[in-house]
Amino acid sequence: MRKTLLLVALAVTSITSTQAQDNKVRLLSPDRLTYLEVSIDNGNATYTAGLRNVTGNDTIDVPMVLQSPLGLITNAADFSTGLTAETMTAYATPISVDYSLRQGKQSQIHTAYNRIDVTLKNADGKKFNVAFRLFNNNIAFRYEIPQQGETAAIVVESETTGFRLPTDATAFICPQSDPMIGWKRTKPSYEEEYIWDAPITTPSRYGHGWTFPCLFHEGDNGWVLISETGVSSDYCGNHLSELTDGNLFQIAFPMEGENNGFGSTGAQIGLPNSTPWRTITMGQTLKPIVETTIPWDVVEPLYEPTRDYKGSRNTWSWIIWQDASINYDDQVKFIDLASNLGWEGCLIDGGWLTNIGREGMERLFAYCAEKGVKPWVWYNSNGGWNDAPQCAKQCMHNPIVRKQEMRWLQQHGVAGIKVDFFAGDKQETMRLYEAILSDANDYGIQVIFHGCTLPRGWERMYPNYVGSEAVLASENLYFSQGFCDMEARHACLHPFVRNTVGAMEYGGTVLQKRLHREQGKGNTRRTSDVFELATAIAFQCCGQNFALTPRNLTEQPQFEIDFMKAVPTTWDETQLIDGYPGKYLVLARRHGEKWYVAVMNSETAAKKIQFTIPEFAGKTITMLNDGKDGQTPNKAELKVDKRGRITLTLQPQCAAVLY
Repeated sequence: MRKTLLLVALAVTSITSTQAQDNKVRLLSPDRLTYLEVSIDNGNATYTAGLRNVTGNDTIDVPMVLQSPLGLITNAADFSTGLTAETMTAYATPISVDYSLRQGKQSQIHTAYNRIDVTLKNADGKKFNVAFRLFNNNIAFRYEIPQQGETAAIVVESETTGFRLPTDATAFICPQSDPMIGWKRTKPSYEEEYIWDAPITTPSRYGHGWTFPCLFHEGDNGWVLISETGVSSDYCGNHLSELTDGNLFQIAFPMEGENNGFGSTGAQIGLPNSTPWRTITMGQTLKPIVETTIPWDVVEPLYEPTRDYKGSRNTWSWIIWQDASINYDDQVKFIDLASNLGWEGCLIDGGWLTNIGREGMERLFAYCAEKGVKPWVWYNSNGGWNDAPQCAKQCMHNPIVRKQEMRWLQQHGVAGIKVDFFAGDKQETMRLYEAILSDANDYGIQVIFHGCTLPRGWERMYPNYVGSEAVLASENLYFSQGFCDMEARHACLHPFVRNTVGAMEYGGTVLQKRLHREQGKGNTRRTSDVFELATAIAFQCCGQNFALTPRNLTEQPQFEIDFMKAVPTTWDETQLIDGYPGKYLVLARRHGEKWYVAVMNSETAAKKIQFTIPEFAGKTITMLNDGKDGQTPNKAELKVDKRGRITLTLQPQCAAVLY
């Protein structure tokens, strides 16, 4: 199951370049199975991308992104029309990319790309560059803007960048919400309901387009995932527009009302500088989509870690016991639970400043040290952008107060913070994310974001970054029976969309059948126990705040608890074996030499699933499943044949875990 990278022409020592002919340049990926064309015609810059279908001696281009516009508009120059090409060069000798990630789908990445560099002039003679990186199945591109004479600072006001798709494509995408709506005016926070396999002509709920990442199914031709990466304090976060005429999605900038109306919707940058990377992942199957590393392949670390950060499994009282549990005695119970499970941490959620106080927190920190558990502490990001009341607030938005807070946390052995209730995608907010991460690293503290934007390459850019919510997550199980009814479907969707491009702090693995502190109260979980165990593999984030409670230690079978004691949160390799978004999933992850496989069925009927795991060939492995009735979790040994073939029948909303 280990990946074999086909790098054609890596042995070539001199750069092979191709100049544009007739204002058009074409390039193939290192394995020659992905293509990219860039053209200049009538003053417009466009690109086309797709896959190459090889059958015998015949190779056929399969367009996946049809001819789509390039360009941007700044307050100093219009780089979208009246363009001419000064140079258009394709470099066909692969450039290797090798790096390590402490968290992610892979720990050691070895890949390569070919590139196209285009220098364009507008009608006024002002120049900019478009840089393309063409990997196997993946494309990344960005705009590079040199200083314009004496003009060394500009505002990027909009982009004409687009993605034109075939008319019959369907979408798995999440709408961008109105600003300053929802609970305590905390939206947008990437927590809307996806549309599922719907025509791309489907209008979004709010009329503001769609949040990244966006997954599209182009029938028999395959799949396309569109997103962006490399967003730092130098730019704003973007999303896709509503579909325009001609089946075109375009890059959309933040809305005026975000961040309580404060801050520009554009991006203020000093020159020379570049925009974030727009990324496209294409595959005839979903395998390249789920396994892509493009969000990290084209970015670099922005600073060095001040300590060797580790993954963490945390207990978390709030997810089931809610606000009332944020008191000293209940937090002791969850610190004890973490100790009993052998987990690394315990998250103390919002309300601690009022209910426990700093002196009480210091006693809890000391108790954590005594029990060998690292504390994590929740904060409200809020300065003045929403009405979220939870404390501690007014601690993270101001650099002077923030550093004082970080110093206090460091002095008491706090491993990380979870910062909540951000204000959208304006550059003003992106600067806050980066400032929190940078200051936290100075004090050896890791960071989770909640009520927040999508991470965009941050696992590599910021070494103390852990994960982001940016999804309609597990807290909604407590709030809505309807969400419980849909839990299995969501769990089989996110590994194909949201979790493909960044760590997803979901707060999963709920083992109580009723979601309440008291017996017999609360919403009813529809999934099986083993389905919940499988989410610990299916959802990727190196800092997992699991939803176990103290009574799980006596109510659940011991083998379930033993599995949760051992399941890792960092992975060395990820392989999609089979699946379809929102229906079923067979996903394998490796930690060290050990493979874990989640097999999940979200549908309303039993499903027979056949697949092959070569690493299990001829071995006897452990299998957790829900029995033929779908209600009786059990642990058994499974003898795998010499080819690694496995056949399972899963009942509705049930799963199997293999290891």
